[in-house]
Amino acid sequence: MNIILLGPPGAGKGTQAERLVAERGLLQLSTGDMLRAAVAAGTEVGQKAKAVMEAGQLVSDEIVIGVVSERLDQPDAKGGVIFDGFPRTTAQAEALDALLAEKGMTLDAVVEMQVDDDLLVGRIQTRATETGGSRADDNAETLKARLKVYHAETAPLIEYYRKTGKLKTVDGSLSIDGVTEAIRKVLDGK
Repeated sequence: MNIILLGPPGAGKGTQAERLVAERGLLQLSTGDMLRAAVAAGTEVGQKAKAVMEAGQLVSDEIVIGVVSERLDQPDAKGGVIFDGFPRTTAQAEALDALLAEKGMTLDAVVEMQVDDDLLVGRIQTRATETGGSRADDNAETLKARLKVYHAETAPLIEYYRKTGKLKTVDGSLSIDGVTEAIRKVLDGK
């Protein structure tokens, strides 16, 4: 099973991905981790990424897709993957569709974790209080900026995947266990 967890920053995608890894044996693919690994391994795509990153620029969609492609060829990806932080734009989604088709793979589901922005801000403020603000991004202003980017660039993926019939929406405002159960139900077709 290959899935995408989609939702705004602070929705709990990382927590739910960890649970899916534990329950279903899926591999969580983080583009940031994959880029760093490709650079460390010195692969062709990794060398391109390194040059771009050292120049202080954003890595192009072409390089990101190259890194994803390399990672999908590894044996541990054959049991199914969770795309984490990717795709972020419609162009990346289209490129992922083409890549999966080229590899004879399918995207089984896109799980949108729907959470109201005001609730997310409250969650971040609570987490900052509980952790003493140990995470640099645990503040309302940073979250509001990230939400603005999400709504402009990533939220259009909701309609993109709705049109494919792969979009499944769960209430991300539920408890962690409640969201886990809702995701289980949509993935199991219940």
